[in-house]
Amino acid sequence: MSEDKPRVVAIIQARMGSSRRPGKTLADISGKPLIWHVVERTRASQTVDAVVLATTSEENDQQLLRIAEEYGILGYAGSLNDVLDRFYQAACLSHAEIIVRVTADDPFKDPQVIDRVVTCLLENPELDYASNTIEPTYPEGLDIEVFTFKALERAWNEARLTSEREHVTPYIWKNPEKFNILNLRHSHDLSSLRWTLDYEEDLQFTREIYARLYHGQIFLMDEILGLLAREPHLLEINQGKVRNAGYLLSLQQDAGEQQKPE
Repeated sequence: MSEDKPRVVAIIQARMGSSRRPGKTLADISGKPLIWHVVERTRASQTVDAVVLATTSEENDQQLLRIAEEYGILGYAGSLNDVLDRFYQAACLSHAEIIVRVTADDPFKDPQVIDRVVTCLLENPELDYASNTIEPTYPEGLDIEVFTFKALERAWNEARLTSEREHVTPYIWKNPEKFNILNLRHSHDLSSLRWTLDYEEDLQFTREIYARLYHGQIFLMDEILGLLAREPHLLEINQGKVRNAGYLLSLQQDAGEQQKPE
């Protein structure tokens, strides 16, 4: 990479509270907490210069700040519900010029997928935002969003709806007239695959995959796909869950806010 490459910071949003599975951030997977695997997978990216763990100022999340220190990464504690503000403050603190949004409930984050999306943004300086999520073709859990600090700052200043504040990026990708955005597609549509962790079934699926593939080193998307081709019964463990359930709930809150009398 050239010396004038913008500073790329991956911000991992994490908290102990969860409406669907509280405490999942520290769930044991092959002898390590989930957050450890997410941090290690993110750090394995060739394009990311620094990793920040962005949690909340809630008392129960103080342990995540201690974990960040233990892992040798920057920790930031901010708003519980205004995750957009949490990201903005963490980006300022870490002097980020390009931000990679990482969610801590994705145990299979793939550093090669991260690099593909980051490289796309770096090689196309007219872009404000690049992701593989607007039209999903990757498994849920391999979602990656990359955006400029300038785009983040504009969203932070202008976004008003609950869904826009809780989920960081909707204001950007919902306003293509304000931002230059790009969606990266996989050669095959794999969006029906669920590789995230919200429910007990997801944890069971995760542990089964790690038991077969994790030997102290990071395994990648293609290895998981190969395993699932050999053992398709594993797909049955967490079938039938809704993709992006948290964002859909925020949209319902938006509708309620818009119907309130002035």
